[in-house]
Amino acid sequence: MSDFPTHARVVIIGGGAVGVSSLYHLAKAGWTDCLLLEKNELTAGSTWHAAGNVPTFSSSWSIMNMQRYSAELYRKLGAEVDYPMNYHVTGSVRLGHTRERLMEFQKVVGMGRYQGMDLNILSPDEIKRVYPFVETHDLTGALHDPYDGDIDPAQLTQALAKGARQMGARIERFCPVTAVRREGDEWVIVTPKGEVRCEKVVNAAGYYAGKVAEMFGRKLPMMVMSHQYMLFDTIPELEAWSKEAGHKLPLLRDVDSSYYLRQEKMGFNLGPYEGNCRAHWVEKSDPFPDDFSFQLFPDDLERLEWHINDAMARVPLLGQANLTKVINGPIPYTPDGNPLIGPMPGVPNAYEACVFTFGICQAGGAGKVLAEWVTEGATEWDMWSCDPRRFTGFEDADYCVKKGMEVYGHEYAIHFPHHAWPEGRDKKLSAVHEATKAMGAQFGPYNGWERALWYARPGDDTSEASQRTWDRAGPWFGAVKAECEAVRDAAGILDLPGFSRYVIEGAGAAEWLAQQITGKLPAVGRLGLAYFADDKGRIVTEMSVARIAADRFLLITAATAQAHDKDWLLRHLAPGLTLRDETEAWSCQILTGPKSREILAAVSDGDLAKGWLTHQQATIAGQEVWLFRVSFAGELGWEIHSPVGVTAKVYAAVMAAGTPLGLKPFGMFALNSLRVEKGYRAWKGDLSTDYTVLQGGLERFVDWSHAFRGKAALEAEKQRGVTKRFATLVIQAGPQDPPYMATIWKDGVIVGELTSGYHGHRVGACIGLGMLAVDVNVPGTAVEVDIFGTRYPAVVQADAPLWDPRNERIRA
Repeated sequence: MSDFPTHARVVIIGGGAVGVSSLYHLAKAGWTDCLLLEKNELTAGSTWHAAGNVPTFSSSWSIMNMQRYSAELYRKLGAEVDYPMNYHVTGSVRLGHTRERLMEFQKVVGMGRYQGMDLNILSPDEIKRVYPFVETHDLTGALHDPYDGDIDPAQLTQALAKGARQMGARIERFCPVTAVRREGDEWVIVTPKGEVRCEKVVNAAGYYAGKVAEMFGRKLPMMVMSHQYMLFDTIPELEAWSKEAGHKLPLLRDVDSSYYLRQEKMGFNLGPYEGNCRAHWVEKSDPFPDDFSFQLFPDDLERLEWHINDAMARVPLLGQANLTKVINGPIPYTPDGNPLIGPMPGVPNAYEACVFTFGICQAGGAGKVLAEWVTEGATEWDMWSCDPRRFTGFEDADYCVKKGMEVYGHEYAIHFPHHAWPEGRDKKLSAVHEATKAMGAQFGPYNGWERALWYARPGDDTSEASQRTWDRAGPWFGAVKAECEAVRDAAGILDLPGFSRYVIEGAGAAEWLAQQITGKLPAVGRLGLAYFADDKGRIVTEMSVARIAADRFLLITAATAQAHDKDWLLRHLAPGLTLRDETEAWSCQILTGPKSREILAAVSDGDLAKGWLTHQQATIAGQEVWLFRVSFAGELGWEIHSPVGVTAKVYAAVMAAGTPLGLKPFGMFALNSLRVEKGYRAWKGDLSTDYTVLQGGLERFVDWSHAFRGKAALEAEKQRGVTKRFATLVIQAGPQDPPYMATIWKDGVIVGELTSGYHGHRVGACIGLGMLAVDVNVPGTAVEVDIFGTRYPAVVQADAPLWDPRNERIRA
């Protein structure tokens, strides 16, 4: 076609709500030379059959931000672009059957209020005033969200499309992408209408995103579920009530029974998330179709029978209605249920905005986030929860299906802090997995690696059901206390498979790396913590840097950061330098405690007099290892890095030498307790792009004398004054430790938030790490911390570790 564009700044593949929102937000950011390609008509995928619910509720801070933004956008979008829209802001009532569910609601209420939303908890009696037709006899309460509602997905998409076109962006329908290729610094997008060259490309292809990803050489971590909802005919009693009230009923969610019930005109829409769910396009007998535009699966109501009966018992009015229609359509799922928004790992100038399970309520915020990634290279909110790099490639098809079905069947499940979901486990095992398992290890997955969370003693309850609690004193508590005491008094050993490891070398490696980090490089033979900032001075990541030679470095980072940090390094790597990923080749144990030197001396020829933050090659039981004089537990100790093939021998030798001296294995729960006592930060909790390096209290890791990314932004922040800064609190907490983003209060005003909260067994107190307004961040200041709706007294501590504040034990 003669008018088909041959060039665009950005090409978006996929014309659902998310793809069109991405186009709209790119245009709004001033990037109007953008093109969206849709293989059929706009909304032809999951968008057209979506129910269109628009909740703001989420237990994730970042996803709540995204959904809140969507709701705010939708309320003004129709007037902004002059397009009629059926958007009903009805509010919602989310029912709770248990104490634990009400605690989850209280957690979300605190987060929502911090984001400016007036969420509140209703008693069973109060529920009836908001939703008169519901049975409340067995409920503990409910969460009321006045911002919830529903929208017509097609109208939403067309409104966004109209807005994008008004700003100069272009949409090409009935134009499938058949291939892509890289030529120089451009992408060439191949379609039946012609080829388009572009600087950047976005995969927003919904449940077809996996097929599009294959064009880029990428295996997308996704699967497709069949989701049904039912439409019921007019109910005269409901019609009479609505006309008298002048509005619709709030959207009702019975989350413990796993369904939503929405007023649809003068009838109902019932949408369950059943445990006996079904995946599609998995078996050879059910192949992935070339085109499924505007199509549905056959009805399968038998598997919803329990939910239908339960909903009719909860809202008897539903039993009066005739079922008129069943919608059964494909919904994509990632293994954790969150979408993919951000850079395509390992692929230059390519991005993903796909695999949305709740695409309508997230589309507005997702478009904003995607546009920020494309135009600025970073997002306003830390969006690790949706970053494609949180998956690292081990997620095969079987894993994706099992986890997707698990997430779907527990769509409304509570995510407890000590609970590990059972599906898709044992993907990657330590060389000493069986040995630790025999000692009682209870495992949890970290980037697929099974790590011991705690070591059960005889009689300890190790059932999955026992993990489903917010309470601190779960069955692990006594065991974790004993593990911490062993580290304090004798020694402990923690098996840590899966540390991400990269070797960077080449002429000029030191000069390049110095420009990437805020601080100084260690000398040869030494190691140190390094912080990587973005252009705004915000914390991108933390790595341990060991200098092997003048221009050769070993970088070690968190297991979950493997793809993220590797992608960051490769995107900035200078020509002539090489990066080698050695993650799979090595394993690691932390040996720590006052007797660790004595234990190591019995089995190693290493120079154990070498000081803190040194490294050396040595042997243990005749096996070559690398000893790092460092300990995240805050005691005298070493990290023992060994090739996987000899790890079992090394571990056995250390255990044999240490057991008579009181050496005990410990797990990740104990490590969390030990590290908060030292004020050590955790990645993507305390350390994230939600905070600058200065806000994170990391100025001692900043060398102002050299050039580094983000320096100008940090200098400007330092000059105008940091408004909030990292703080440690001792909290007189009740039975629960504070959850992530628990709010800190002073004189009835929110003055900060916690990014970590846990019980410190060595100091015998609940400790909170977080961000606090500088005028309140004064040692001795009394504040309060909201923990599940109750404010507990807390005291701001000095800027030093609570345990061993002068680091005398770790340097011993």
